[in-house]
Amino acid sequence: MIDSHCHLADEVFAPDLAEFVGRAREAGLAAACCILAAGDAGEAARARAVRAAWPAAKFAVGVHPHQAHEAAGAAGPLVCNQLTGDVPICAIGEIGLDYHYDFSPRAVQQEVFRSQVALAVGQNLPVIVHTREADEDTIAILREAGAGRVRGVIHCFTGGAELARQALDLGFLISLAGIVTFRSASALRDVARTVPDDRLLVETDSPFLAPVPHRGTRNEPAHVVRVAEALAELRETTIEAIEAHTTRNFHGLFGA
Repeated sequence: MIDSHCHLADEVFAPDLAEFVGRAREAGLAAACCILAAGDAGEAARARAVRAAWPAAKFAVGVHPHQAHEAAGAAGPLVCNQLTGDVPICAIGEIGLDYHYDFSPRAVQQEVFRSQVALAVGQNLPVIVHTREADEDTIAILREAGAGRVRGVIHCFTGGAELARQALDLGFLISLAGIVTFRSASALRDVARTVPDDRLLVETDSPFLAPVPHRGTRNEPAHVVRVAEALAELRETTIEAIEAHTTRNFHGLFGA
């Protein structure tokens, strides 16, 4: 099993990092993709500790839409500085648009997102996309800045069937997180049943969005198994099949 998206270099994990990595391995996880914030020196240092504790971990770096206002005009250089840093980078992300909180002006979010999509295409790296209440603009930028060559994943997918269709049409993967275990998320659970096997990923987005029965607690990579179990139930298959598909898809997108 692989957690395709977690924030294991977040400071909340630092005091007990070895315990979290140990529980992940005990749960059967072979690897995880750890998301880093471009330009965050503290997180970059903690990423080195993650790599030392879990050599199989992969890393992605990007400017999140919440911080886009801090990187306007400089997102590309911030990301590029870490592409040749101490930890190997397998993707640009998480990047995208968030119109729910609007912590950054929408025009700035769009400019920063567009520049990072173009950078990913130039570097031949996939993108990890965050989108919230911004479906139309997200797809438009992926089409325009991606120039038909962008590849990647919509992480922590919470959209409807139309966003799923458009993402799949672009060749993107769809990653599902703990929300799919919430009985109240009926529309998302319906989408989860329809994602093709070869486009599916699982994630925790830890320390956020702990799945049932851990809801309300700090999430961690080991809990991705619960997401896989929920998907197996929804898709009327086995957890072994979910593990096989998502592991193959992860390596296909991010490399072995």
